Amino acid sequence: MLLGAIADDLTGATDLALTLSREGMRTVQVVGVPDQNLNLGGADAVVIALKSRTIPAEDAVNQSVSAARYLLEHGAQQLFFKYCSTFDSTTDGNIGPVADALLDLLGTKIAFVCPAFPTNGRTVYNGHLFVGQSLLSESPMKDHPLTPMRDPNLLRVLQSQSTSKIGLVPFTSVEAGETSIRYAAEGLAKEGVRLAVVDAISDRHLRAIGHAASEMKLVTGGSGVALGLPDNFRRSGKLADTTISLFAPPAGRGVMFAGSCSAATRRQTSAAIAAGTPTLKVDPFEISTGKVSANDVVSWVRALPSHQIPLIYSSADPAEVQSAQEQLGRERAGTIIEMFLGQVARELRNEGFDRFVVAGGETSGAVVHALGVEAIAIGPEIDPGVPWTVSIDQGTPVALALKSGNFGADDFFAKAWRSI
Repeated sequence: MLLGAIADDLTGATDLALTLSREGMRTVQVVGVPDQNLNLGGADAVVIALKSRTIPAEDAVNQSVSAARYLLEHGAQQLFFKYCSTFDSTTDGNIGPVADALLDLLGTKIAFVCPAFPTNGRTVYNGHLFVGQSLLSESPMKDHPLTPMRDPNLLRVLQSQSTSKIGLVPFTSVEAGETSIRYAAEGLAKEGVRLAVVDAISDRHLRAIGHAASEMKLVTGGSGVALGLPDNFRRSGKLADTTISLFAPPAGRGVMFAGSCSAATRRQTSAAIAAGTPTLKVDPFEISTGKVSANDVVSWVRALPSHQIPLIYSSADPAEVQSAQEQLGRERAGTIIEMFLGQVARELRNEGFDRFVVAGGETSGAVVHALGVEAIAIGPEIDPGVPWTVSIDQGTPVALALKSGNFGADDFFAKAWRSI
């Protein structure tokens, strides 16, 4: 293993694994810290997907450090801490506390912080995070049900979470290229800065940042900043120029789930409905009161013609989400949906379904856990940051497309099936 990565949610891990695979690294993604006996297949990069974004900071730190130790014990020469390109977090973390703990574990002075993903409209300028043409605080992320992002200043957000000194590698240094970025980072380290936010508005900038991090033991950011990391290993002669794809999807029946309430997923759900996709909306109140059961949903799917691919969704606008949270509790409202869709997925798997498209990081985690998937290989890209994957730890494989709620074009669901 050359690169070991820790992601704070499942879809973010898949996004990163796709980036590394596309850049020539034989990449395996695992769900949770794996068993010591898991066969990693000679992977150049291993991405451990945690569910640590919204849990208590202390628990997130413990899980992340445990994952880091596993990766180091298995030979990782550099660690990457992956979080969302919209910096999803709370005042208490978990990005700052986890980054601090990893710096301490590695005994290293400084790490980059760069969530930029220009292909999906996430850019960083003067330390401020933009979504498209809007500041993060003016984007739909301001109404996220779990991690509402109301401050676009990454230095300020990170300093509220971290005990480390925070600094900035400004756009002028980034625009000047790899050497300039490295020089700026060295200067910040001498001033005691441990976490350096780095501006980036294009993939060219991200590659330069990745190249400048060649000697760093830790890099943190969205998947975009990982674009330049494989080149570092290739330059040193540690990475071959060719890789072998492990993707071989099964050809059975498919189903789609949408648990995310993001604006992007709501548009995608509306597009699927308009296109005539069989859809069924599930409501947390009806689930909690027993008015609707997983068996009811499975029966509805079973009654459809085998060639049709249904969409089961709970996506709702911010007002509906707020109402559910007020009546059921903020965390419980989401957990009810996640556990329910996971149960439906498991029962459909028993019915012979083996292709699943899932929208939403928390929902993806619940579905993967319910299906018992521990490791996946990366397949073709559907939309930027979203590939098909296939389980590699089971006798009968399962194909999975795991989408972050904010990612994908409006026709994502239709495009997913066309791609395979």
